Amino acid sequence: MKHAHKFYIGGEWVEPTVSRSRQVIDPSTEQPIGTIAIGSAADAQKAIAAARNALSSFSQTTKEERLALLRRIVTILKRRNDELGDIISREMGAPLAMARSEQTGTGASHFEETIKALETFAFEYMQGSIRIVHEPVGVVAMITPWNWPLNQIACKVAPALATGCTMVLKPSEIAPFNAVIFAEIMDEAGVPKGVFNLVQGDGATVGTMLASHPDVDMVSFTGSTRAGIAVAQAAAPTVKRVHQELGGKSPNIVLRSADFSAAVAAGVRRCFGNSGQTCTAPTRMLVPLEQMDEASSIAAREAAALVVGPPSDPRTDLGPVASAAQFAKIQALIERGIAEGAELVAGGPGRPSHLNSGYYVRPTVFARVTNQMTIAREEIFGPVLSIIGYDSEDEAVAIANDTPYGLAAYIQGDPKEARELAGKLRAGTVRLNSSTWDNAAPFGGYKQSGNGREYGKFGLHEFTEIKGIAGFLDE
Repeated sequence: MKHAHKFYIGGEWVEPTVSRSRQVIDPSTEQPIGTIAIGSAADAQKAIAAARNALSSFSQTTKEERLALLRRIVTILKRRNDELGDIISREMGAPLAMARSEQTGTGASHFEETIKALETFAFEYMQGSIRIVHEPVGVVAMITPWNWPLNQIACKVAPALATGCTMVLKPSEIAPFNAVIFAEIMDEAGVPKGVFNLVQGDGATVGTMLASHPDVDMVSFTGSTRAGIAVAQAAAPTVKRVHQELGGKSPNIVLRSADFSAAVAAGVRRCFGNSGQTCTAPTRMLVPLEQMDEASSIAAREAAALVVGPPSDPRTDLGPVASAAQFAKIQALIERGIAEGAELVAGGPGRPSHLNSGYYVRPTVFARVTNQMTIAREEIFGPVLSIIGYDSEDEAVAIANDTPYGLAAYIQGDPKEARELAGKLRAGTVRLNSSTWDNAAPFGGYKQSGNGREYGKFGLHEFTEIKGIAGFLDE
């Protein structure tokens, strides 16, 4: 890749301050597909300085200028869609068709929804005698994950540009090449110099510098709760804004009024999508106690029907998980589930028998799980489903809310019943009856799943400061 060993700083592709590199591993083969430059604290400081220098001019651009810029980015994103999908599939293992449609499609979608929101967003208005002004928050550090890499880049960069902020992006070093292509797109679209900057690197070095630097006004982070705590601690001495989208352990309540077979089957498929590497995955399925055997049988059948294999094979439903570390973590938690007495009804430890290499995980279903078992408490981030029984709806709600997380929740059943139950769940998003999500809706979590909201107009608000001006109408 042409720019893999450079960083995009101040509108130019520049050499790293210190020559260091890291291999990028194809999780389907466990073999390297290339290397990237790894940045230092000095590289992060250069990028922050470029963003700070660009802020005074870019923050004063008009809404119309920024809309035109966002529209150019969408055009180029769509033109390079398949290229982005191909590299995402190789970097993190998503099946190729899914990578080209869902993984890359969400990137363009976030820019399109931001454009719609920006068209009607009021940056200034009168409230009585007070002038209310929304101003760009300033220089934003963005730290993004590997599981939905372009999605998380786009849903941060789009609102930052829309509101007149400047930024430094540090993508995951596990899936970095898509971010290089994204920087090329930003350059081609004519983003002013210094407004968007890209530095590759690890969290301990580049991430810490971005989070702690006094010239960074906001950190927008997506990743694990553990890493999010470290980011918040690094940011605390400078009292900057910290926006976080963190982990999840989402419940899926299947009510007695549901089309039970269809609801369980759909829940399994949603849980295992992207090989379980989605923060909103419904990994705890709550079913009536008397229907546990039926749920277990349906879930086991659905898991067994999923094809695990190379991302390039059009028959593949689930590719590998993204890294050796992720594979080892998932295997350890599957073993823990067995040791703690959960009933294994599908999958289990090890790779599928037909695969001898690659970070492939067997789609795994545990039944008769209690909510105190490790597999019901910890975010596994792999294709592992826990089925938990409940007696009453009140108990189902109590189990659903008995988690440190609160990112998403799901309810299947009679629509009226489901709507009433939704208000009792402590989660940032609730999906009823396998509904699809809308990228204009607010996205974010309660509790240890983070703070703040992304997407559409909600993302615009996160990237602005609010100023009140008194005496605006005085002579």
